[in-house]
Amino acid sequence: MNDEFYIRRCIELAQKALGKTYPNPLVGSVIVHNDKIIGEGFHKKAGEPHAEINAINSINEEDKPLIPESTIYVSLEPCAHFGKTPPCALKIVELGFKKVVIGSMDSHDKVNGKGKKIITDAEIEVVSSVLENECRALNKRFFTFHEKKRPFVILKWAESADGFMDKDFRPTQISNQFSKQFVHQMRSEEHAILVGKNTALHDNPSLTVREIEGRNPIRILIDHHLEVPENFNIYNNEAETIIFNSVKNSEDKHLKFIKIEKEKSLDQILEKLYELQIQSVIIEGGGFTLQQFIDQDLWDETFILKNPNLNLENGTKAPEFNFIPEKTENLRDCHVYFSGITVLINIRIIKINARKNFRKFALLILIFII
Repeated sequence: MNDEFYIRRCIELAQKALGKTYPNPLVGSVIVHNDKIIGEGFHKKAGEPHAEINAINSINEEDKPLIPESTIYVSLEPCAHFGKTPPCALKIVELGFKKVVIGSMDSHDKVNGKGKKIITDAEIEVVSSVLENECRALNKRFFTFHEKKRPFVILKWAESADGFMDKDFRPTQISNQFSKQFVHQMRSEEHAILVGKNTALHDNPSLTVREIEGRNPIRILIDHHLEVPENFNIYNNEAETIIFNSVKNSEDKHLKFIKIEKEKSLDQILEKLYELQIQSVIIEGGGFTLQQFIDQDLWDETFILKNPNLNLENGTKAPEFNFIPEKTENLRDCHVYFSGITVLINIRIIKINARKNFRKFALLILIFII
């Protein structure tokens, strides 16, 4: 079997830890001897062993003498620095693997070719950039964070068929149970979730994961004048919470108040989130906050949930966002429109940004697991 087959298996393994490895990337590893997998593993959680170590530890005792004749596959370049765990590149050299195959190189400053160099300097054969686009798509959050120096930004909202987010400016159920599970799955996979003051006052959201089992994202509130009462759900102790405001800097248990200027606040917020090593953030409301991110072109993916059978006639208007969806999923009586997504098609990755210029492109098939 070829290298792509085993790198594809590395990707499958890495995806099992989606939402659990922050601030580390998703990584899978497979060890092969004579076209037989003798070990495999993935990075499960920050601070725990990396994928390569888990793959090595999974090898049966009777197969460990085969390591010097084996190839180790890894979806991301092996690390070269001491952190909470020792460098994987040194372990690979120590065990004397015959060959190393790398999916994508690691653009993190502490790695960025250093891991590969350690291995090649030990005269071990290295092949890199195998299914590179797929491996980069796997870690779109990680790469965006380190290369753009900001979190991966996801816009998400629900609207009626006539383009309203509520009825007469009162909280209104637009989506159904299936789409709610979809949203909570998304929350569990992303690092943080952000709303503006008006949404917090209007909906009193908890911004936690309830419809499925999963971790709660870090909650982020933009409230310049601290108008949201502290007995509202967003202040409860169910999740770490950051409040961007223009009044104070302070920290108490699970709450962190960060003072910013009102002008150019989005740039300051993304800069602070980068400093806090938050790799991805869902912008979940409200209309004003979403529109700011849209107008400043500060987004990477968008998910719009639309109920085609619901007309609300009056209320909060959905953001103005002229685009052609790259993919539509039907969740019974609710449609989900995707834009800016990284689409997996026939084991190829195509990155399309459908912005306001209405670019023409083919409708692609999204492989999506709810």
